[in-house]
Amino acid sequence: MTPVYLDYNATAPLLPEAAKAMVALANLPANPSSIHQFGRAARTQMDAARHQLADALAVSVHDIIFTSGGTEANNLVLGNYRHIITSAVEHDAVLAACPDAQIIDVDENGLIRLDQLQAMLAALPDTDKAQTLVSVMAANNETGVVQPIEAVADMCCAYNVACHSDMIQFLGKAPINLPQINLNFASFSAHKLGGPSGVGALYCRAGQQLVSLLRGGGQEQGRRAGTENLPGIIGFGAAVAAHDIANINIQASWRDAMEATIQRAYPEIEVMGAAAPRLANTSALYLPQLSAQKAVMLMDLAGFAVSAGAACSSGKVGDSHVITAMARGDAAANVIRISGGWQSTEAEWTGVAKAIIEIYKTQH
Repeated sequence: MTPVYLDYNATAPLLPEAAKAMVALANLPANPSSIHQFGRAARTQMDAARHQLADALAVSVHDIIFTSGGTEANNLVLGNYRHIITSAVEHDAVLAACPDAQIIDVDENGLIRLDQLQAMLAALPDTDKAQTLVSVMAANNETGVVQPIEAVADMCCAYNVACHSDMIQFLGKAPINLPQINLNFASFSAHKLGGPSGVGALYCRAGQQLVSLLRGGGQEQGRRAGTENLPGIIGFGAAVAAHDIANINIQASWRDAMEATIQRAYPEIEVMGAAAPRLANTSALYLPQLSAQKAVMLMDLAGFAVSAGAACSSGKVGDSHVITAMARGDAAANVIRISGGWQSTEAEWTGVAKAIIEIYKTQH
């Protein structure tokens, strides 16, 4: 059979519109900082891509900083604050960047404890608030659980504390209107929705002070040094403009049908975060007595590319800190993730259910 790719939360295949835009740029000497006609042409193209992302987020183009990816975008804002409050289920791009952070616990569904966050904010001395940042992801990359980011941002605003959200999995899967959320910063990455790898962006609300972590030129209004990755930025903009959120949202019914089929056959298989709001494209399944590493390999042999948590550890499959934080340490080594995207079909979701049932029948 033709291999089926269902690991979009790791990376999405390049959208044709993004590829076309990048190929069209290939022969342009592309340094947007040059003042000759070639440089001005490059600047025009980059400005157009910035508009595409800004329009999708309903913000000003002046609030968008292009980076080398979501990890840099997260580190850029985190590095500007002395005291970080973040959740136990954040991506390693946040947790590893602030090992001394205060950690907000999550409940059994992976939702952050808002009461605990409020207590942390209430305990902050006024003198510490200017150097405190709350960073909570909009949607989890492993479970798809969507956090109450509006409530988090409103709470931070009430306590005069800055708020950042890693929205890397959220972009392209749900509408985002940043002016309706009291966020100071938000991070994004191109390759999660069909743009190229190696490019991301940070939203920085007007009036926020941000010191570049890189020393060099004055690119990105002095907030991120280094010549911009113009082909990547053009591909990012094209992917944002071309992405069809409705095509992602319809997959919720396909995913739900897959989960129901599997649980009818094996009720002991659990859907992690099932009682919480989730991204339409994501399912995290606990397979008792079958390790995630083995399940991923057997699924690959069956023709389905799925994963076990975040794909950020050089192929290493270990216990999931996200599942552990949900008080399910017993399941942390046995959870696989299925995540669809712009090329996924209902037949693929149906097929993956059949494959999981067959594998579980012979292995558990």
